[in-house]
Amino acid sequence: MTREELIQVLIPERVRQGAAYHVQDATGMIKLDAMENPFVWPSYLRAQYADRLANCGLNRYPDPYASAVRAPLRQWMKIPESLDILFGNGSDEIIALLISSLISSGRSVCAPDPSFVMFKVLADQYSVNFQNLPLDVSFDIDLDGWLACLLETDPALIFIPQPNNPTGNLFSRERLAKIVESTKALVVIDEAYTAFTDADFLDWAVTYPNVLVMRTLSKVGLAGSRFGMLVGHPAWISEFDKMRLPYNINTLSQTAVQFALEHAPILEEQSLRIRKERTKLIRELGSRGFNVWPSEANFVTIKCAVDQARPIFEALKLRQILVKCLDGSHPRLGDTLRITVGSPEEVNTLLIAIDQLVAELGL
Repeated sequence: MTREELIQVLIPERVRQGAAYHVQDATGMIKLDAMENPFVWPSYLRAQYADRLANCGLNRYPDPYASAVRAPLRQWMKIPESLDILFGNGSDEIIALLISSLISSGRSVCAPDPSFVMFKVLADQYSVNFQNLPLDVSFDIDLDGWLACLLETDPALIFIPQPNNPTGNLFSRERLAKIVESTKALVVIDEAYTAFTDADFLDWAVTYPNVLVMRTLSKVGLAGSRFGMLVGHPAWISEFDKMRLPYNINTLSQTAVQFALEHAPILEEQSLRIRKERTKLIRELGSRGFNVWPSEANFVTIKCAVDQARPIFEALKLRQILVKCLDGSHPRLGDTLRITVGSPEEVNTLLIAIDQLVAELGL
């Protein structure tokens, strides 16, 4: 058989018909497309970190449980002692682990619509039925719609981002409680943006037997470490730990996280600066005529005039500014752009560029 024929036979059609996850090249650009922290550590800390890395035992396998990270992380995030933690190579690995663990149930996976694309991508990769949960006109939980969908599909797993991506808003706490209390599914509350909101659902992992909380350090300045976590009752964590690949958190990542936690006030100060810049960005974009959606995350999503999102996106790229064009990605995201909150300098550059575009394009 030829190579092409072998691929046809051996690679499932769902894989052949799919596409690799695409990441836009941002070389030399102001990068406002991926919800990253724009700030770097002070030079004196980078020097100390370099010294710490130089003394890593790269000839040895990493600590399989990232033991040195657990206590400081628990203290910093105020994780109750009654809950246990499982670490993953970013949130993506944890999402995949949760889905793969529940495949044998034969039941579906659910998530809000629109929401974080990897919930569906990973469900598709494991050939698990995925069901969208409708949002109302304010992008909040459509309670009747969700209850009807959950009754019909009887899912095994429900992902609930708090706040949601790409809309940036928090879902109603009261509506979410009704969903949790109405289902026998495992509900995973994804708090990827917890540093930029006062909302906190860790107590739900204590109160409700079917709730786990997922978090990441990517948004607070450690995106390169690929460090995610699942927090929940030890009985849940013990079961999912059986599915975790050994040594999944490499030595460099463990060292980076441990070092960062030793200097956690810097992470907190940077997150506070991002919150302040978010307020400024929302105000300034609103004053320029854009419909800016409420955000509790480190990004804002804006509604542009009809058929203007893509021209603005392309014009900003020509000015070496990269944002995320959501137009065409979902029926409810037409004419929208998602903009990561950058540094004050980056935000100012963006606003100047938008002012130029307003004049040039007559927006």
